[in-house]
Amino acid sequence: MFYRLKNLAKIAICGFILFFAKYAEAQNLTLVAPAEPNAIPLGTGGVDNQSASESWYSQGGDPMVRNVSTATLTPFLPEPGKANGAAVIVAPGGGFTCLSMIREGWEVAEALAKQGIAAFVLKYRLNPTPASLEEYKAVTSRAFTTPTKSSDSTKEAVPARPMRFDLSNQLKDADAAYTMIVRRAEDWGVDTTRIGMIGFSAGAALTMHSTLNSKIMHLAFIGPIYGGMGSVEVPKDAPPMFCVIAADDFLFRGNFGVIDSWYKAGKPVEFHLYQNGGHGFGLGKPNRTSNRWFDAFIYWLDVNGFLTAKSEQ
Repeated sequence: MFYRLKNLAKIAICGFILFFAKYAEAQNLTLVAPAEPNAIPLGTGGVDNQSASESWYSQGGDPMVRNVSTATLTPFLPEPGKANGAAVIVAPGGGFTCLSMIREGWEVAEALAKQGIAAFVLKYRLNPTPASLEEYKAVTSRAFTTPTKSSDSTKEAVPARPMRFDLSNQLKDADAAYTMIVRRAEDWGVDTTRIGMIGFSAGAALTMHSTLNSKIMHLAFIGPIYGGMGSVEVPKDAPPMFCVIAADDFLFRGNFGVIDSWYKAGKPVEFHLYQNGGHGFGLGKPNRTSNRWFDAFIYWLDVNGFLTAKSEQ
């Protein structure tokens, strides 16, 4: 158990590193919260010591939300007649202090729905941050330091003090999302044997954490997208995995640990290491080789029979 938790800590800290690295470069502006008329509250409770209200801001041009204390699930259903029965829970990233709801949530869900897949964006609870955007920036900047001396020209952010890796709230949210989809499967046209989960960065950490620790979720497949690559203890009932990362992503660093873990456990795994793309590319950024990952994912789902009802196979 210690081995598993130790590696989960490594995965979680990768999500934090993403946030701080992106934050340092970004110009941040407060935004008006977008309407979320289809968001369904999951009823999993609030967040301890949360005094600030949920707020939205622009980070490098991407709308982000922080101080989420009420978890929700937003369905993106295929057009009538196009649904194939498959379903995917989509977990955005943001280092567990914010969520990239549009780039890594709604846009991905819309793309899945166009492929006939019922997609459900999980807006999971986050760690509390200051109400003031400026104070938020100051606090998160102090959480990391940059070495002044290095053996090479690359300077990397390192933790300045211990960080919290308790993902119990997020796991409860993921469990509740899965339970709701199963309960409303008939209404949403979902085959409960073909429910998967994909996540981005911290969302990939949550996807992996759910796979390793949930007592409720029985995922048919998982897709950690540019998440932590550390080794894990693979459960006997682990689902097939589709994993994506770019070679120039600071989370990669030549580490194939999670791929090796899945392979040695005898579980189906497909791994795409792209030449470039950096971190946080969502569905794609201009002129990056990683831009075709979504097409590869859909093809992988199709070849493995996840887009076809069992009666039709």
